Amino acid sequence: MERQLHTLPGLPEWDRCAVMGILNVTPDSFSDGGSWLDPGWAVEHGLSLVARGADMVDVGGESTRPGARRVPLQEELARVLPVVRGLAREGVLVSIDTMRSEVAEAAVDAGARIVNDVSGGLADDRMARTVARTGVPFVLMHWRGQSHAMDGLADYEDVVADVTTEVERQLDAVVSAGVDPARVIVDPGLGFAKSRADDWALLAALDAWHALGRPLLVGPSRKRFLGELLADPATGVPRPARERDAATAATAVLAAAAGAWAVRVHEVRATADAVRVEAALHAHRPAAGRRPPHRTR
Repeated sequence: MERQLHTLPGLPEWDRCAVMGILNVTPDSFSDGGSWLDPGWAVEHGLSLVARGADMVDVGGESTRPGARRVPLQEELARVLPVVRGLAREGVLVSIDTMRSEVAEAAVDAGARIVNDVSGGLADDRMARTVARTGVPFVLMHWRGQSHAMDGLADYEDVVADVTTEVERQLDAVVSAGVDPARVIVDPGLGFAKSRADDWALLAALDAWHALGRPLLVGPSRKRFLGELLADPATGVPRPARERDAATAATAVLAAAAGAWAVRVHEVRATADAVRVEAALHAHRPAAGRRPPHRTR
């Protein structure tokens, strides 16, 4: 299959799946909460993600782990803005991970060049208009409700068909609000209002997303479906989140092979290496219809 490469206004062009490094400046994120609360440490960590192979860094100041509660607006702003400014000052391509239009706008003013909204514009009816006004690319993720309630919302007849249809509906809504469709990236929302079986079904059908004609971001990093897959065979206890990075890299390279524009991960080195291997392999495959040379002994 010929690889579909997407060009997004204002962003670099990569000839492979890009790597988005996760930088949570929160006390309660599921695998790294509290690690980078100090802005100076957070900026250093963001720079280290880039040094290890991240193409961009996604800064978030509000946990969206299952069961998480919202934080006040001013607290979210105080967490993310110094980090966005510090990284942008160093030339890092920064994405802001937020469901609030006020945070998105302030972060773009501080140097962020992507808005990554896990609610896809549904949590804040001003988000789409704000993104349209800033003109930056917008990550639109599949979402059915806030983190404290989302585990009860994983009810699908056909998860692949239902999720792609709902994302298409979200896409139409943000475009109607003024967002340039050429600047929209879609995300199936692994782990958000999804059972483990739903996550695997979506991963197995990533090709279905090409029908939307938009770049695809996939975020498998350290998620519960990997922890359960790698559970201790004797006790059934899921693998701890920080011990899921090898499985994350494996999942990320499968997403890259399926044509994902980018993958979003906590520990970038293995994934950055893996997507480069996948790209090299893809580049050396015979073109469709062209047979490899016949060799004789």
